[in-house]
Amino acid sequence: MTTEADIVSVEPIIGMEIHVQLCTRTKLFTGAPSTASAEFDEAEPNTLTDPLVLALPGTLPVMNRAAVELSVLVGLAMGCDIATRATWDRKSYFYPDLPKAYQISQYDRPLCGTGTIEVPAMDEAGFVDLDAPITRVRITRAHLEEDAGKLVHDAGSKASLVDLNRAGTPLLEIVTEPDLRTSEEALALARYLRTLCLSVRATLGVMQRGHMRFEPNINCKLKLKDGREVVTPIVEVKNLNSFRSLVGAIRYEISQQPRRWLETGDEFGPGMKSTRGWDDEKEITVLQRSKEDALDYRYFPEPDLPVVMVDDKWMADLRARMPELPLRRMRRYRDELGRPDRDAQALAFDRASADLYDGTLKLCDAAGVARTDSSTIAANLIVQCLARLASERGTTIESLGLTTETLAPIVGLRAAGDISANGAEKLVELCLGELDADPRAIAEREGLIQVSDTGQLEAWCDEVIAEQDAIVQQIREGKGAAVGRLIGEVMKKSGGAADAKAVREILLRKIGA
Repeated sequence: MTTEADIVSVEPIIGMEIHVQLCTRTKLFTGAPSTASAEFDEAEPNTLTDPLVLALPGTLPVMNRAAVELSVLVGLAMGCDIATRATWDRKSYFYPDLPKAYQISQYDRPLCGTGTIEVPAMDEAGFVDLDAPITRVRITRAHLEEDAGKLVHDAGSKASLVDLNRAGTPLLEIVTEPDLRTSEEALALARYLRTLCLSVRATLGVMQRGHMRFEPNINCKLKLKDGREVVTPIVEVKNLNSFRSLVGAIRYEISQQPRRWLETGDEFGPGMKSTRGWDDEKEITVLQRSKEDALDYRYFPEPDLPVVMVDDKWMADLRARMPELPLRRMRRYRDELGRPDRDAQALAFDRASADLYDGTLKLCDAAGVARTDSSTIAANLIVQCLARLASERGTTIESLGLTTETLAPIVGLRAAGDISANGAEKLVELCLGELDADPRAIAEREGLIQVSDTGQLEAWCDEVIAEQDAIVQQIREGKGAAVGRLIGEVMKKSGGAADAKAVREILLRKIGA
């Protein structure tokens, strides 16, 4: 009898299916509003429907061009081959939240074909290590389809409620080859793929709202003491909408599949794939059903939609919309601009921050601001000041609305020493509330312009030195940190307008320290 002690090693084999809701304003085949758009994400149940969503007789689908374009952009970001001719198919389902009893999807001619995505190494918090080896994950395909509705299970009754708001939302399903071997690699792929989709503005990426859902396919290769190798049946864990649940489900399956094989003897083969759900509270997977094969879906060509033809001009237009990808941007910010890794990632992995940063540096270059100054000052204002303001206001850096035309003059003022570091942050916040803001005029109005007149600064410093004998003596005795108290006194006399760096130099010179 084979026991757990007979299993010499366990090699996980993990592939991923990632469902990305595309943030078009309307649904894939109708003008009904889409839940994936921020405009409608608070809609009451069953208010985003129309005759086509409800599958009423006589309704016909009309393709959403924007959804096709967003799909292509994601495909390009993943290095996929883009089909010049893609077709639609009907995939039969019999679920309460799918009124047509079929889903319009893509089968043998998907929009995005094979590709390879380079996934950077990340720690559990999501911080990238640029110097660690990358993981190359092959993309099998990415096909566009309509999402189903949602079943709401009422804990107070035995009934399940149907909400069709989500039905018909554009959904890009990304399928990978089984190239992953650990939950950490799967997590890094999920995180980076979300970053890629956000960078091309294909999705809002709010996990709690189901904008991205992960379905890992997991099985294990078991090596036995007698030299045999056994491959366990594939388990697909459905509809995971958090990174935590993704990691938990994979780790649980890796731990349980060898035990299941010992109990059942079931091995990988035709008809041996099952679907399981994830129980967040118990942190276990729960069997749902045996997994269908392609034949069970009874695919056939969708008769009511034309073929998608992507010609050279359309492709060129879409390529022109592609931004510099996040990993490449991060490396550039680190290697060419000298940003620390975490600052480089914070800038590069947020499209709005990256565009604001690059645009600001370009305007500063034109204004004659030294790149060594502008790259540091702009990065600090975005990564620290704007990120803090966005967090305090419960919004995003993009939604704050600060433009490069406003940020660049602030950077210039700071680089010239006209405002302090604190003054620059205050000026950023003040400019958020004004249209067509003039940073210098606002700085002058609010008293943020630093006094750099040497005579005035020396006079203030002389007064403070005369008033603070004890502190001056501490500095002369080698307690250099005490100079900060003197600088503070000078700043009080100046109403915060003195150039702190210049004040420090004057104080130390006069004290003789």
